[in-house]
Amino acid sequence: MESLTSRPRRTRQSDLWRRMVRETHLRPEGLVYPMFVVPGRGQRRAVQSMPGIFQHSVDEAVGHARTVAAAGVTAVLLFAAPERKDKEASDALDPKGLAAQAIGAIKEACPDLMVWADVCLCGATDHGHCGHIGPGGAIDNDSSVTTLSQVALNYARAGADAVAPSDMMDGRVGAMRALLDASGRSSTPIVAYAAKYASSFYGPFREAAECAPRFGDRASYQQDPADAREALREVLLDVDEGADIVMVKPALAYLDIISLVAGTVHVPVAAYQVSGEYAMVEAAAARGWLDRDRVIIETLTAIRRAGASIILSYWATEAARRLA
Repeated sequence: MESLTSRPRRTRQSDLWRRMVRETHLRPEGLVYPMFVVPGRGQRRAVQSMPGIFQHSVDEAVGHARTVAAAGVTAVLLFAAPERKDKEASDALDPKGLAAQAIGAIKEACPDLMVWADVCLCGATDHGHCGHIGPGGAIDNDSSVTTLSQVALNYARAGADAVAPSDMMDGRVGAMRALLDASGRSSTPIVAYAAKYASSFYGPFREAAECAPRFGDRASYQQDPADAREALREVLLDVDEGADIVMVKPALAYLDIISLVAGTVHVPVAAYQVSGEYAMVEAAAARGWLDRDRVIIETLTAIRRAGASIILSYWATEAARRLA
């Protein structure tokens, strides 16, 4: 056989070479860890569908946040599952509500750890939808946007470093930006769930956040998994309305969307490695069907390679330790 001039394997022949020429790098600073807060004290409840993930009462969440920060993770994304649920989402609007309490407590204990507050109505409503219910059971967009903006302001006043609207109502980013600015919170960034799909990968999350809809589904306001152009339209609208970071959710089944968005916008792009992605890997690893540790890093690398500079992952703390 004739000698080959082009041999790409030359720079793959050792770990030193592979690390030197590697294009994509994961950093602990680019990881965000989702946390679930519940009422009470001394509560640390296992999420059955997500091995290794727990719901924490505020006092326990503070201790867990310290562990996350010590691993080198930059931020947590906070979800609250209050006991009080009603059609107005009163607990999310309450300055002494569960989410506001947790934000304040974590920021006081871990001032160098950023707290991103998820802004949605589903966890605090008795019907489990992301907005208010209108005539005929439809989600009323405009009244929902008004309430969501007030929730965002409540969380900003509680000390949140960023607010992250996940509801997918039209116009909510612009409304939040206007209210935050008018209320002296112009420095609070908005991390917009800009391309959030009506995905089947969210099942375990709904157990953890206690936010499953009591009727119907969320397909009328979250995106159709078959559409890509609509995702870009949604993202560009959010950027125009003032989003500081845009997010794609889920991540692994939507790497093409991450790449499309990253190649179009000039703001940071985040991607959420969601509960179903986590649960599938953990379930397969528990049966010895794959190498768990390698798969975790491989999936995170794929999301980063697709163009996400920020990755929200339930493995964030573990991955940060390994990357440090």
